[in-house]
Amino acid sequence: MAKRDENEFLDDLDALEAEFDEQEEAEPTEEELAADELAVLTAERDEFKDRFMRALADAENARKRSDRDRKEAENYGGSKLARDLLPVYDNMKRALEAATDEQREVSAALIEGVELTMRELVNVFGKHGISPVSPEVGDKFDPQVHQAMFEAPVPGTTAGDIIQVAAEGFMLHDRLLRPAQVGVSSTPK
Repeated sequence: MAKRDENEFLDDLDALEAEFDEQEEAEPTEEELAADELAVLTAERDEFKDRFMRALADAENARKRSDRDRKEAENYGGSKLARDLLPVYDNMKRALEAATDEQREVSAALIEGVELTMRELVNVFGKHGISPVSPEVGDKFDPQVHQAMFEAPVPGTTAGDIIQVAAEGFMLHDRLLRPAQVGVSSTPK
């Protein structure tokens, strides 16, 4: 019977040892807890760093976009006013071209005043980035800056040559404000 008690005792001892091993495995050590906490904190830090970098990039993009929008508004914000002033320029130019020598003698002061006003208007245009597009007869037609008002066959020209300039065009910085209005040759080559 002693053998049996001894075997039971050994079995109980094995069971206790297995239970003790399970408990050791179930309860993490202090080092394992610290490593787990470090891993959680590292992941959280990486997430916050990623969010910070994205926010920083968004702020930089917003700054660049606002700078671009500000420059565009500064350069092109007055385009409607400039476009509305172009007929004033056209009418003053026509008035000066229509004045005969006799009228210039009789109304010299008036003509000089209109010329000075015209010069000042051109200076203001230049100060604000408005420049004329002045094609000459014989230049090639460019659809980017010219508007064809009519086509006509003219001897001595080739198709696409400008044969008449009806009105100057204007650029506002690098944008077309108004195309130059021209007549174009349709004579075949």
